[in-house]
Amino acid sequence: MDRFDAMRAFARVVETGSFTKAAETLHMSKTTVTQLVQQLEARLRVRLLNRTTRKVGITADGTAYYERVLRLLADLDDAETSLSSAAALPRGRLRVDVPSPFARLILMPALPAFHARYPDIQLDMGVSDRTVDLIGENVDCVVRGGELTDLSLMARHVGDLRLGVYAAPSYLARAGTPAHPQQLQDTHHRIVGFLWERTGKTVPYAMHRGEESLKVLGRYVLSVDDGNAYLAAGLAGMGILWLPDYMARAHLERGELRPLFESWQLDPMPMYIAYPPNRHVSAKLRVFIDWIVELMAQHAPVMPHPAPTAKR
Repeated sequence: MDRFDAMRAFARVVETGSFTKAAETLHMSKTTVTQLVQQLEARLRVRLLNRTTRKVGITADGTAYYERVLRLLADLDDAETSLSSAAALPRGRLRVDVPSPFARLILMPALPAFHARYPDIQLDMGVSDRTVDLIGENVDCVVRGGELTDLSLMARHVGDLRLGVYAAPSYLARAGTPAHPQQLQDTHHRIVGFLWERTGKTVPYAMHRGEESLKVLGRYVLSVDDGNAYLAAGLAGMGILWLPDYMARAHLERGELRPLFESWQLDPMPMYIAYPPNRHVSAKLRVFIDWIVELMAQHAPVMPHPAPTAKR
């Protein structure tokens, strides 16, 4: 038994939930994949998978082993791609996690160009606004907006998002147009709240005009924890939004949103790409980071002196 082949077979069965699908992606027969997993279980003297006629499930021992297998396979892949001949054309699997609006509006439209440049890199992309445990979930890197709270991570500042305040015409027709941000505090006006996973609460937004500064929290009837849902709620007239320019631009052009408080400035939102401090920066991770930097230079370049207090 080739132990690495057996580990790959086991990992692929876990990921696909099927011996048949695993065999197809590995270009092996189902019998070979089954035998490799059985031999692995025999060697370890534990049951890794529970098999029924309908599905394949992973045992508690299998879950613990799977996390270690992923790291071993990643290390092997890094070792191979570190060779000069392999580094010329990076290849292998890359696990990343990115915010949902960023993925939909910036990343996905640009991915065909990345794939054309690096056809042998396989991206497993988590799309969410949740906090990801990079080490525990075996994620190679994350792209996040706002100041990073985990100072143990290695991070690169890749861009700054300009923010604005917006509302749908339907909301303004119903509630009127506020003339000052302070009106959002104690009047009939409502915002759409954004719930931060770390605290489960909304946060105030810092706004400046000349010598005048304030932090606006606002009142809401709806709060969500996903950027796409946040935008959709605002478009539906559920309240006033604080949005990065890239999320608002198309809706402004179509008249689906209107800007508010245009004489006020909001602190830009810094964007970071972060990865575990003990993770070797492989060729595939390095080119992905460089590509993100290129992408952000087009959409939201790093400002000379960002004031990193706003978060989304």
